Amino acid sequence: MDMDKRREGLLSEARAAYRRHAWRDAFDLFSRADAEAPLDAEDLEPFAWSAALCGRDAELLAALERLHQLNSDAARHEQAARAAFWSGFRLFSLGETGRATAWMQRAQRALERGGDLDCVVKGWLLLPVGLRHLLSGELEQSQAAAARAAEIGERFSDRDLVSFARGLQGRAMIRGGRIAEGLALLDEAMLAAASGELTPLVTGLVYCSVIATCCQIYALDRAWEWTAALARWCDTQPQLVPFSGTCRVHRAELMELNGDWREAVIEAEDAFQRLAETVDREGAAAACYQRGEIYRLRGDLAAAEECYREANRWGREPQPGLALLRLAQGRRDQAAAAIRRVLGATPEPLRRARLLPAFIEIMLAVDSIDEAAAAAEELADTARTFETDVLAAMAAHACGAIELARGDCHAALAALRSSFSTWDKIGAPYIAAKLRVLIARACLRLGDEDGAELELEAARAVFDSLNAAPDLEALAALFRERYAEPRPPPAHRLTPRELEVLRLLADGKTNRAIAEALGLSGKTVDRHVENIFNKLDVSSRAAATAYGYREGLL
Repeated sequence: MDMDKRREGLLSEARAAYRRHAWRDAFDLFSRADAEAPLDAEDLEPFAWSAALCGRDAELLAALERLHQLNSDAARHEQAARAAFWSGFRLFSLGETGRATAWMQRAQRALERGGDLDCVVKGWLLLPVGLRHLLSGELEQSQAAAARAAEIGERFSDRDLVSFARGLQGRAMIRGGRIAEGLALLDEAMLAAASGELTPLVTGLVYCSVIATCCQIYALDRAWEWTAALARWCDTQPQLVPFSGTCRVHRAELMELNGDWREAVIEAEDAFQRLAETVDREGAAAACYQRGEIYRLRGDLAAAEECYREANRWGREPQPGLALLRLAQGRRDQAAAAIRRVLGATPEPLRRARLLPAFIEIMLAVDSIDEAAAAAEELADTARTFETDVLAAMAAHACGAIELARGDCHAALAALRSSFSTWDKIGAPYIAAKLRVLIARACLRLGDEDGAELELEAARAVFDSLNAAPDLEALAALFRERYAEPRPPPAHRLTPRELEVLRLLADGKTNRAIAEALGLSGKTVDRHVENIFNKLDVSSRAAATAYGYREGLL
């Protein structure tokens, strides 16, 4: 009797933990109760979902197998089919196609034993069919399977199935270029998830699939909105494992774009720590890659290389980041070979669109303008197909860079300013600053030094704030190139220490870095910089650097 009371107490606590979404607690309590006496079907199902939501795949699959058997033995054919479906669905996600297919067949046979039951599980069984068609590029078949699944879900009032199916239907439409229709379906699916209308497992699945699709087509406003919603949802469930790491990878990507690089590295590191403890190798690799991107942009090339290598160990092709790293290291031929190889092996247009900007940058660096131009035209075609502002801005950026390389500065400026307007509007300071540098180069070639100085001053401020060392060094090189002709020094009245500070400014050093290099306090360096501006009658670091090169001080 005491044992029975103890077990009932464990089950009561487990059910309460499940209701409050304390997944690990629920799993542990159900496990202890199950060890004393096997759970019945009513408790075995929440035990299975608790295992899923705290990242215990082996226990999830074992519980679903038991649930399938219990329901089969009791001739509960629909429930047996549902348990078999979820076993197969999870196994597909884990890459175990053979076992997954076998479980889907078991689900189908369970329905047949029930006299070909007309039930909601028939709709769920259409989803793997739709996903398979989507992965094969058979978009009409994918849409049709998803639409039938959604109809069945509506008939049986299964919100989980309706939302999952609408999301799949939207993804297929987007892949086919029907962007507005597809995004409307994704929004519908996400509204149900964000409103708490779906079960926890399906909520996470819908969030992740929709956010990934928004990122693929650069629907950044939606990606940021839904990523923030996913983060809030994850934060309410501290014991949630499967989706919290993926959420943080997406947040890190968007933080990088928005210029919050420090927090992006922290978020990516946290994502990796969470994902490395699960079977989500793809997510762990994405987190490693994202850290590498920030390190590369900041000029910590050794750390970037290690992150890219770690991403590769987790199964991700570390491109285009690694090719851009090789370019930054001056290994141009190696960079070109790598980016040509990976682009040649990538057929899908949206995946190619993620590689094409790096391909164009590297081709221009190795003076292969024709290859760069062909890639820019492809990017423009993709932008026209998928009709998103960001893809159009990427294409305009590429076009402007190529026109600048060809010497048509007026055409370059038109394209570059168009691209800048979009990136500046959506709040992507680093990309906007890179565009300002190209605009400044075009202005210099047209003799507009004032216009160039304004753009370079704005770009330098952004690079300074981000600590983007390679870009600061490139700006210094641009000044050296522009003002290479030696001239006699003027009566500048700068002290020897101020000359030292000016030279470090020209090298792209921040005030803090100058203080460390010269062994001075930050306030002292601030005062030296102010004195330099006053004595040279300039108002910016860029203008002081330009003055220094022009007058032979550097």
